[in-house]
Amino acid sequence: MALQDIVEQIVTGFGLALVDIERSAGGLLRITIDLPWNPQAAEPEMVTVEDCEKVTRQLQFSLEVEGIEYRRLEVSSPGIDRPLRKPEDFERFTGQVIDVTLKAPMGEQAAGQVRANRKKFRGTLEKRVDAQGAAGWQIVWSDAPPVKPGQRVSKKRAPVPLQALGFTLDELREARLAPLVNFKGRQAGAGSQDAASQE
Repeated sequence: MALQDIVEQIVTGFGLALVDIERSAGGLLRITIDLPWNPQAAEPEMVTVEDCEKVTRQLQFSLEVEGIEYRRLEVSSPGIDRPLRKPEDFERFTGQVIDVTLKAPMGEQAAGQVRANRKKFRGTLEKRVDAQGAAGWQIVWSDAPPVKPGQRVSKKRAPVPLQALGFTLDELREARLAPLVNFKGRQAGAGSQDAASQE
């Protein structure tokens, strides 16, 4: 069996969801797992240490039986920069600030908004419907500089216009939750449209 099939079978067998499989230099095999998304849940549940231990033990046995080589196995929950891979990931994190990297530069349709050779963007993930009525995704951001603590902002100053980038999942090289941390106890950036864009 292929590595992807083995890992997915074991992870889903424990009622968990496979987020990512990564092989790193030095023989590290990193498996990222999560609980399946439940849109009706009031509070999102988290993967426990016990979940990771169960998957690790079963993987060690199965990978040895299948003759798949690795030097070190690491099973963990997604971090604050969780990768977004499947359509349900984008559905789940609508309204969150994400980082996207395109496979190819935007091209000429970017003229007048952002540099045409740009591939990396940070913005709030939103659903969109194009002119033909097809549903898709976009990120929205403002290039306004962030307001510093204690800085007064004039109410007369015109707001910097929002920019939007529509994309399909096939156009993405990578998408991740933006690793924003607010030490005041609130989640930073969730649903915020003034997240700074990345160059």
